[in-house]
Amino acid sequence: MQTITCHSDDHNSSRGSGLKIFALLALGIFLRFNAWAAAENTNAPPALAPGPNDGRIAYVTARLLEEYHYSQHPLDKEMSEKFFDGYLDSLDPQHLFFLKSDIAEFSHYRTNLDNLTINNRGIADLTPAFQIFERFLERLKQRVAYDEKLLKHDRFSLDTRQSVLLDRREAPYPKNLSEARRLWQERLVYDYLQEVLGRRISPTNSGVILPLPKSASKDIADKLTRHYHWQLHLFATWDNNDILQTYLNALTHAYDPHSDYLNVGHAQDFSIGMSLALFGIGAELRSEDGYCTIISLVAGGPAAKSKQIKPQDRIIAVAQGKQPPVDVVDMDISKIVQMIRGPKGTEVHLTVIPVDKPNSRHVVTLIRDEIKLEDQEAKAELIEMPDGHGATNRLGVIDLPSFYATVDLPGDNGDLSQKSTTADVKRLIKKLEQESVNGIILDLRNNGGGSLEEAVDFTGLFVTNGPVVLVRSPDGHVAVDQDTSTSALYRGPLVVLVNRFSASATEIVAGALQDYGRALIVGDTSTYGKGTVQNLNPLHPFIWSPDESTSNDPGTVKITIRKFYRISGASTQLKGVTPDIVLPDTLNASAEIGESSLPDAMPWDTIPRADYSALNLVEPYRSELRKLSDARVTTNQDFIYIRQDIDEFKKLQADKTASLNEQEALNQAEQNALRQKARDAERAQRKVPNEKIYEITLEDVNKRGLPPLLWPTNTMAVATNRATLRAGAVTRPVAPNALSTTPGLVAGLNNPATADPWLYETEHILEDYVSLMNTNEARPIIASH
Repeated sequence: MQTITCHSDDHNSSRGSGLKIFALLALGIFLRFNAWAAAENTNAPPALAPGPNDGRIAYVTARLLEEYHYSQHPLDKEMSEKFFDGYLDSLDPQHLFFLKSDIAEFSHYRTNLDNLTINNRGIADLTPAFQIFERFLERLKQRVAYDEKLLKHDRFSLDTRQSVLLDRREAPYPKNLSEARRLWQERLVYDYLQEVLGRRISPTNSGVILPLPKSASKDIADKLTRHYHWQLHLFATWDNNDILQTYLNALTHAYDPHSDYLNVGHAQDFSIGMSLALFGIGAELRSEDGYCTIISLVAGGPAAKSKQIKPQDRIIAVAQGKQPPVDVVDMDISKIVQMIRGPKGTEVHLTVIPVDKPNSRHVVTLIRDEIKLEDQEAKAELIEMPDGHGATNRLGVIDLPSFYATVDLPGDNGDLSQKSTTADVKRLIKKLEQESVNGIILDLRNNGGGSLEEAVDFTGLFVTNGPVVLVRSPDGHVAVDQDTSTSALYRGPLVVLVNRFSASATEIVAGALQDYGRALIVGDTSTYGKGTVQNLNPLHPFIWSPDESTSNDPGTVKITIRKFYRISGASTQLKGVTPDIVLPDTLNASAEIGESSLPDAMPWDTIPRADYSALNLVEPYRSELRKLSDARVTTNQDFIYIRQDIDEFKKLQADKTASLNEQEALNQAEQNALRQKARDAERAQRKVPNEKIYEITLEDVNKRGLPPLLWPTNTMAVATNRATLRAGAVTRPVAPNALSTTPGLVAGLNNPATADPWLYETEHILEDYVSLMNTNEARPIIASH
């Protein structure tokens, strides 16, 4: 059994094949492996040794990659070298821990991982995975001991002219332990300086430099010591599953960046992200000082309904059914989450320390149920704004975080509620049309993809019965995924807003709507550039185990099996989709964003175009729309600020070092703070746009009329929510030691234009589009291709 998907890690299915292909694309793999090998060793594995099925899991994973990966590349010496280097980098990406002598000692593995992984026994030799990890752990212990010694006995000089290289990914490994200690000391001084700056820079962003408290030196030393020991603890508690997960991901990533090995926990996380649902108690958890702390409760979930748990309570033990409790203090949070999740209708017992009674303990028994992640569903906004002629324009904005669809994994038993992006957006469009909107913006910023099948159906809401995407198999066969709808749901003016994080299934939608001439594309210089399709291959059918419990699930392999192409024949791989109108954004300047920044990404290419008829609803207006937008953007003060930030970011990106001089860092921070203060003062003087904004959720679509106004509002919480959500909550690149200069997070809270200048400009572009279409009354020009 497999599931196919297409995402910035996706799902999909070949139409007419009878298979439901979600964002990854399922393959029919009919391999069966002998059961004897997996059951060879029935003894409990020792610490830091492979589990009884681990060698078999690694072998099967490698064989599936050889057989079904798009490249059809065998696991040979070339792939062995990538596999070896990838595993080293996954443990030590900054080249701070392994010594050159360590690399030399393990060098015989570099070209032998192929033979060690695939052999006649059908069980991979995982010795390299565990030997290399143990050496990494040894070096990490040495670093923590060295840092702790320096923190106890040294005084740190912060008036130095030295700087630290922050990006050591391409730097050589240290020659010996002495050189490693020099690097560790530089990093420690940098961490120490950050703590000093955090105490000296005013939290109000006012540019005021505060004096350092007398206790600061000891407080900082204690904090950093705890931090380093916690990092060590996280790695020291790794088990065979953690090592196998990391090792096999290095193997899959040797083929391409989007193939993955997913152990049971990671596979469940993937399913949750696609299905927007899980089975659990409905609580958001976070690790704080080694304690599993409840951050928030999902309304209507078992935890909230019990009224025995509240935010900031701490969970110190977890028990399943009638089994004894397991102490979870200092346990990795992901492992605690896996213990608390479980099948619908089963019991879990939590030992809790209440936040208001820290000396008491009590056990809370909960029955697991389905938890729906409604905050990640599609939602809409209706915006009312004057049209400049005494009337009002009504615009719709549909915010779509992903192309979600239900994904069932082994053990789910089909209990999850069925979710469909297309069905949800269809309801929102009907609501917006009931409210007589003049045009719609599809906000697909930060949408990393999802179900390919949903992307095809979604496109069919705006075009009728035509090809949407071309999918090429390793053998060269090209399939056409076609919208089969007899009539488009929405035929009005349409704009799609994207950014550098819009990926995969999102690029299919944007590319198809652009090729048809159905929608105007607005945003960053390009989308992400992921043009590949993956499928989910559960390993359970291939790995026999006498224990069929979930805890012994061998996991799932996500494999890149196809490439997809726009109906024009161009791949979105590497290049993405180029908008018709490009807006300034610091993301445009980053060399670390996009498929092209990933190692071993597949190349861009083209295939013959599909047979389709363009609607030509954009070309007659594109030039004029671009001219009108450029005029606004050139003089818009927020975009002037953004262009300044782009120039600053380019300088910082070119210089990968940071000063270890406190005064230099304070001077830079003060300049940034004063600049931000001046910007905030200017923003505060602006006239607030004459807009009314209503947020429409799926719960609102069947209600009469509109919900209460989202804006204008005096509720700071709602304004903050709007500023972060409409901007996609993207952390934009800023300088080391610098304060954030992202627009809208201070003065912009009372101004939707400042809170999200990209969306605000897109609203104006849509207004222009509606006006031009109404003025010209141009009929669609059908162009055949």
